[in-house]
Amino acid sequence: MNATPLDATEAAETIAESAAALEKSRDRLLLATLPHVAFEGWSGAALRAGCTDAGLTDEQGKLIFPEGAREIIAHWSAWSDRQMLETIQLRPDFAALRVRERIAAAVRARIDVNGPWRETVRRTIALLALPPNVGIGLSCTWRTLDAIWYACGDSASDFSFYSKRATLAGVYGATVLYWLDDSSEESIDTWAFLDRRIDDVMRLPKLRSQLRHAFSRMLPSLPQGGRSAAEH
Repeated sequence: MNATPLDATEAAETIAESAAALEKSRDRLLLATLPHVAFEGWSGAALRAGCTDAGLTDEQGKLIFPEGAREIIAHWSAWSDRQMLETIQLRPDFAALRVRERIAAAVRARIDVNGPWRETVRRTIALLALPPNVGIGLSCTWRTLDAIWYACGDSASDFSFYSKRATLAGVYGATVLYWLDDSSEESIDTWAFLDRRIDDVMRLPKLRSQLRHAFSRMLPSLPQGGRSAAEH
């Protein structure tokens, strides 16, 4: 028998509710695990401690993140992107800001999200620098850069799509590394550093032109730009 429209609607609602419940469980386990990574690294001990703090058994934790640390890291990045987008969307003046100001606000929000887990960020960067994990790090970073540009109103679909993200990658990456060792109150030195890096980029039209040229030559071999980080 074919499903009636009502049956199909109920099935879709059930699937949506299940997905939402899983996402909530993943967020809860992630946030319970992050404090332990600062001391234990992305180890089995940290994951088990996270399960305990989240009120879950180890078996439940493995069902939520069957691929372990690598999957949790990817989810952490996606969670941080969502938090960043929510933060800037709450700013009533965000749309009225200049593009460079929007970018600075978005980068700052993305870094601020993980303020409570600075040492965990440090350990994660070290882990993602290892050859087996480079792909995950690049994928997560790309989605973050895409989310920032999309939130700032970028609609490019040609080679400038890639050159913009390549330029932002340098600014974002340098700012994160500066932030990791910043002991200033409320990270004020980091935000000044971020502003200087954006100023540098704005003063280098020749560099931007070179990047556009380089990426135009690479364009056929690159994946088409998406909006996954911002849409989900």
